[in-house]
Amino acid sequence: MNIQQLLVERFTSALNILGFTDAPVPVAKNTKKGFGEYQFNGAMGLAKKLKQNPRDIAQQIIDAVDISDMASTLEIAGPGFINIHINNMWLSAQLSAVLSDKRLGIDIVPAKNVVVDYSAPNLAKEMHVGHLRSTIIGDAVVRCLAFLGHNVIRQNHMGDWGTQFGMLLAHLQDKLAQDQVAETALSDLEDFYREAKVRFDNEEGFADTARQYVVRLQGGDKECLALWKNFIDVSISHSEDIYKTLGVSLSRQDVMGESAYNDDLATVVSILKEKGIAQEDAGAQVVFLQELADKNGKPAVYIVQKSGGGYLYATTDLAAIRHRSSVLQADRTLIFTDARQALHFKQTEMVARKANFMQPDEAYQHCPFGMMLGKDNKPFKTRTGGTVKLIDLLDEAVERAEKLVLERKPDIDPQQLAQMKSTLGIGAVKYADLSKNRTTDYVFDWNAMLSFEGNTAPYLQYAYTRIQSIFEKAKFDPAAHAQSTIEMSIEQDAEKALCLHLLQCQNALELVAIEATPHILCTYLYELASLYMRFYEACPILKDDVSRQSKHTRLSLCVLTASTLKLGLDLLGIGTMQKM
Repeated sequence: MNIQQLLVERFTSALNILGFTDAPVPVAKNTKKGFGEYQFNGAMGLAKKLKQNPRDIAQQIIDAVDISDMASTLEIAGPGFINIHINNMWLSAQLSAVLSDKRLGIDIVPAKNVVVDYSAPNLAKEMHVGHLRSTIIGDAVVRCLAFLGHNVIRQNHMGDWGTQFGMLLAHLQDKLAQDQVAETALSDLEDFYREAKVRFDNEEGFADTARQYVVRLQGGDKECLALWKNFIDVSISHSEDIYKTLGVSLSRQDVMGESAYNDDLATVVSILKEKGIAQEDAGAQVVFLQELADKNGKPAVYIVQKSGGGYLYATTDLAAIRHRSSVLQADRTLIFTDARQALHFKQTEMVARKANFMQPDEAYQHCPFGMMLGKDNKPFKTRTGGTVKLIDLLDEAVERAEKLVLERKPDIDPQQLAQMKSTLGIGAVKYADLSKNRTTDYVFDWNAMLSFEGNTAPYLQYAYTRIQSIFEKAKFDPAAHAQSTIEMSIEQDAEKALCLHLLQCQNALELVAIEATPHILCTYLYELASLYMRFYEACPILKDDVSRQSKHTRLSLCVLTASTLKLGLDLLGIGTMQKM
């Protein structure tokens, strides 16, 4: 259910009756207490266009709109705002309907084929903190899209091709010649890469050997390809371990590395040349983008083939667009990378549309994100200034969470501790990132993210377990409760505020899906937990003097709050616990 959309539909019908068929229908949540829960703000615009009194227009709209079942009162405020007071009886009926719905009243939307390109580590190296944001933001958006009913196609555009692999394969071949197995040789990808680079820079003859491997690899040499596949297989396993620890839904089947487009690169360049989009310049094939010309009128340069015949990331990304449009039948493509690549993807889309590599109505969205910073407001690094391995960060999160749990409950069962420290630690890291607007930088702070107060994962996880403790104390079965025939009755302000927010979940999820911004869901969940705490303090649940109907209604609000918190955290890829 989307209350806002339902109100838009009702007001649209009213405007059509009045003959205002093309008028906008601005309905928004009201933030001022006492002025209703929603507000229609379209009367002023109509009045200006018609040169009439906006309050008169507002009254005409109130007389025409059929909303008596939803609203107890419609009132005109100020220059023509229409305040909408939602009816408590209507809310009670919606609460009852949602309680018995496994999807919590969240409707399936018209499905689209949505390709989501995220994570995309370089297989020559281990994943580092720079891969965290793409991986978890992309995965949260994927989960929301899928839950709403879209056909989501995950694409892990791994870096598995290029000149660096000649160096790595030459080094791996020498390791295997020394009777080492690939898994052992590649157990630490950073060390392996470093060793290969030192040899490439300093060892006589090694650089030539590496270049020969590149030629052989690109030429399809069977022995070299077998060696490359061995390297890729072990490298992907490293990434899979990270995904499992993070609770990310990417699998090996979602890998679509750069190498997958290798056979189409020549075709891409050929088409661009045939259509006159690309032209030769200093031996290279270049697209000049006049649309992005500088202040002197000099067009932006987009190279698709180097003078030596080699291809670039640009060529691969154009081939990826062709594949996603023609083979995957994408209606929409989302790509999650850091903001520094924004210009590249803007240029790529321009060239692809010029070449008709995608359908005219096909959406192509680069979803940039800011950087993770240390407390010094500089890119997050180790104390010595090195790159932080992602697995080391996650291990530290679990260790810190374990210490926190033991301080609070030193006699905890070891098995419970094992689950709790992982759920708390990993959840804290993910939520601290996801709760920030993806377009902004944020400061990584262990103390803040592991706090049980404020907008954090531990706060939300604790709110969920607190409700479970109420159920346990009352010897209450939420599943059986959903089948009860007792009528609901929303009466108190705290009940109404909580119920309204619970019924606004769909709106939050649809915004996440449209804007690819998981922080909207985080904010929704934090506000939900906060409203629940106010409700819990204001509305007794288990006291003897609470009427049967009120107890039933309040327990229903508890059930739906717990279910919504769990669903929301699940969609963010964050676990919950029955006890804390």
